[in-house]
Parts: sequence; C-alpha cells; structure tokens
Amino acid sequence: MFNPQRLTIARERRAMTKKAVAERVGLSTNTIHRYETGELKPSDDNLREISAVLEFPLVFFEDEEELDQPRLDNASFRGLASKTDRIMKAALQSGTLAYRFDDWISERYNRVPLDLPEYPAQMNPKVAARMLRQQWRLGDKPIENMVHLLEAKGIRVFSLAENNKEIDAYSVWRDDIPYIFLNRFKSAERSRFDAAHELCHLCLHKHGGATAEKKNSPIEKDAQAFAGEFLMPEADVRSIVNTAIYSVDDLLPYKRRWRVAAVALAYRLLELGVLRQSQSNSFYVEMSRRGWLKEEPQTIAREQSNLWQQIFDDLRQSDITKADISNETGVPVWELEALLFGLANMITIDGRGERTARRNPGLRLVS
Repeated sequence: MFNPQRLTIARERRAMTKKAVAERVGLSTNTIHRYETGELKPSDDNLREISAVLEFPLVFFEDEEELDQPRLDNASFRGLASKTDRIMKAALQSGTLAYRFDDWISERYNRVPLDLPEYPAQMNPKVAARMLRQQWRLGDKPIENMVHLLEAKGIRVFSLAENNKEIDAYSVWRDDIPYIFLNRFKSAERSRFDAAHELCHLCLHKHGGATAEKKNSPIEKDAQAFAGEFLMPEADVRSIVNTAIYSVDDLLPYKRRWRVAAVALAYRLLELGVLRQSQSNSFYVEMSRRGWLKEEPQTIAREQSNLWQQIFDDLRQSDITKADISNETGVPVWELEALLFGLANMITIDGRGERTARRNPGLRLVS
C-alpha cells in the first residue's frame, strides 16, 4: 500500500519542496510529483529512502486512510500575509498530525463537552470578553492558568514546535471541535496572551481565519482587544492600579498579578488611560533597552496541561509508550513530543525503541 496524500503531508510538514526531496532521494522532481498525485507508485526501496529523508515511519505512508487536514481558509494565523508558504504549510500539517493523534486519544477516552459560545462577528470584542468571563463564571479576577481553562471548556490545546518568530499561534475549527496551537518557544506570558487572542477568533471569527491577512487587520485588532480585556479586565485593573506609575519597574507587581508580558500590560494601561501616550512611548524604549521585548523580566512558570498529564499517566500504567502510539497512528515519536512540548511529562520509550502496543486501555473518563 502507498498513500500519496501522506507523502504530501510529510513533505510539507518538513517544509521541503519536491525538488529538495528528490535530490535527497536521488530521483527527479517530476517523479516525486507523480508520487504525490498518485500517478506513480514508489518502489519499496524508494519509499524507504523517502521515509528516512522525511523522518516519518513507513507505516505512515502505507496507511490507506485519508487524513483530515486544517484548511488555510479556516485557520486564524496572526499576520498571515507575512508568512512564507512553506512555514504556513508546515504549521498546518502539524495540525493534521494533531488531528490524527487526537482521534486516537478520543477512541480511548471520553472528552470534556464543549462550552464555547459563538458571538456575532460585529460584536465589540471587549464586550464579548466580558460576556465569556460571565458565562464561565470567572468574575474579574486574574486567570491562573489559560491552558487549564481552555481544556476545561472542551478546547483542544496543542504545541507548535516551530522554532521561529513567524508563527505565534493559530486556531481552527474542525467541524464542531475547536483547536488552539501555541508556539512554546515564546515566553510563558506571551503564550497566555496568544491563547486568549486565539480564543477570540474561535468565538467571534468562526470559519473566517483567511481574512486575517495583515497585522493591523480589523479582526486582529479585535483579537488583541479581546485578549487584553479577557486577561486584564478593566474593572480589576482600575481597582488594583490605584497609585501612580513612574517607571517600568512599577509595572512588575501588576505584571505578576495578571501573568502577562510587561509590554502587553503597558499597552493595556495606555488603553485604559492609566498611562499617557508619552509615558507609554518612553516605557517601550526603556523596555527595549533592557531587553524585555526579547526576554521577559521575572518570568512566570510555563503553563502545563492537566488533561494531557492525566492521559499520559494513565497510558503509563497501561504500559503504552510513545513508540506504541506512533506505531498505531503513524505519527513519528518526535512529532508527538512536539505536539505536547511543555504541556505534559510524556512517558519514555523503552530501550528497544519501536514496538507494538500490548493492550488497548479501553474507554476511560478523564475528569
């Protein structure tokens, strides 16, 4: 068996062109093209070479099942127009692998029911943030852990192991299931803001991601405003910030309270009139001088997942390893690790590496 769709997925996930794969394997670009269109089937030797070059197991290419893939016109990327085609496709194919892994998990575990309203796109984003806080009974207090909150409401959260500045995060609806992918190479504070930013897209811009083509597009501004209000509610900010702010050092206690980046806090205080524009400008220059725009001062601990930790603890007890999951799904072990990077302490592969699963853990409720 050879599934041509899987070759395209693996190649795009590795951000490689057909020409690059062809050169590594010792074939022509046209041959790789014909493999991907299904016009030609690779020999066993050529498929093994392709598997090695793309670092995907043979079982991935030999599975006849067609994989569900996130669509670009259904995904919300920040600053879409600034991203290269290969980077975009690689991030989307990470979503394809997440779908496959998530389906494997859903066959074995009951998932939390979705609790996420859909608001009209024309709604004021700050009003939407307040309404969502009210529906989720959060009041005006700081949110301790965004990942825990999203998972508790039925939103799937995965990591993006894209070690570059082009991809912050993206969100997508898959039928009636929402997904958020977070770049874990960003600071913990930035990741929280990205999560709130993508939450806005899921609530206000369902199935409308492709319109977010520019950094200052209307829906990107909506998402920024939503995230600011959701993480730093106006009522709480006004009740807490009751003394004058003279320097960037004065921001630090408040930054710790709302668990946001110093620059995001300064922008929020400017938005609420607590800071003047001249102050905000000088604060930005000073934060840049101190390196705070690249490395967050007094950074918080990175948020982890309760859900994934419970699942992998249970899999460990059932003697199911990452290698087992890889064998059953075709998703490489390194991709499984990338999808959960920093979200959970995953079980280790035993000394023999690849092996088949010994037993099915059955259906369990993860509360």
